Amino acid sequence: KMGISRDSRHKRRETGGKRKGYRKKRKFELGRQPALTKIGVKRVHSVRARGGNLKFRALRLETGNFSWGSEVCTRKTRVLDVVYNASNNELVRTKTLVKNAIVSIDATPYRQWYEAHYGVAIGQKKGKKPTKVEVTGSKSVLSKIAARQAGRTLDTALDEQFASGRILAAISSRPGQSGRCDGYVLEGEELAFYQRKLAVRKSGR
Repeated sequence: KMGISRDSRHKRRETGGKRKGYRKKRKFELGRQPALTKIGVKRVHSVRARGGNLKFRALRLETGNFSWGSEVCTRKTRVLDVVYNASNNELVRTKTLVKNAIVSIDATPYRQWYEAHYGVAIGQKKGKKPTKVEVTGSKSVLSKIAARQAGRTLDTALDEQFASGRILAAISSRPGQSGRCDGYVLEGEELAFYQRKLAVRKSGR
């Protein structure tokens, strides 16, 4: 009976010699089918694991918590598309959610938070200066916002993404194990790196 096994006894030695088969498969060597989590209405199955623990096998997910590190802002948002995967292009074509897949997410929750926090509209068309958003509140609230604006900096690459309504993010959880699709917003050198990778793919080199 064939099955997915995680043992190394069936493999050859480092020197190339064959190993003797001296025992059968063991329960603790088992492997399971990959989850191949897709984008869609949430569907999560629980799997009983060793020691009575549970794994949560996400078959379909459409939302996740993504953290904007430099602004210390985490929001639940929709996962729109899988755009890049370093390990396998097939996982991009089939839109499979796995750890460290680069996805595009809905920018709206972050834009709304930013405008409320700093009182400045972002994601406007090129050439336009960021306009101030009318903020109502007490004098202390207005002075707080004014103080935040003084030290405010926003990466131009991120600002351009906000204009399109989508921002790039990386998945840092394991959807097939935890049943969640959480991650972080790409920025700085990491964002520039993946934008270059996407540009190369788009040009068809």
